[in-house]
Amino acid sequence: MSDLFTGLITSKTRIRLIVRLFFNTQTRSYLRELARELNISSNAVREELNQLRAARLLNTSKSGRNVYYRANPDHPLFPELKSMVNKTIGMDRVIDGIVARLGDVEAAYLMDDYAEGKDTGIIDLLLIGNINRVHLDDLSRKTERYINRKIRTMAMTRQEFKSFEGNFKHRPSLLIWKSEKKGSSGKSE
Repeated sequence: MSDLFTGLITSKTRIRLIVRLFFNTQTRSYLRELARELNISSNAVREELNQLRAARLLNTSKSGRNVYYRANPDHPLFPELKSMVNKTIGMDRVIDGIVARLGDVEAAYLMDDYAEGKDTGIIDLLLIGNINRVHLDDLSRKTERYINRKIRTMAMTRQEFKSFEGNFKHRPSLLIWKSEKKGSSGKSE
């Protein structure tokens, strides 16, 4: 992971769980799913989840036989942990850099694995607006080297997005930036 967490938290499993659960805080996951994704024994994952739950960093809910874990947005450290996770993954730099340089960006969506909070090393990003695609490709290549992740971008005008919107409904997505047209930063949490 990143030196940002490894200096503070000694358990690599705990770091990976925090990144997984605090990146997309809307997702929830159960023990075996996390163990399979992280390729770690379920006992090791259980132990770390219990620690995070005891610290009240995670909420749980039960559905059938599964106990689902989710980041606790009411915890006092929630905003800081979410910010640290975004910095670890490099998403803050990706979005700030892209939006600041590409012109009329109306919205940015994280798609597929990263939208589910899975750090696979490939970031799928959907940008809506009037985007300079040549500049986008150049900026993506530079950002990839900086954050050590592959970025796959798709740029669409608002009209193109509306005509293809049905194709995206069944894919995991997370709105990560939206223009407010009044001059604000547009960042969303």
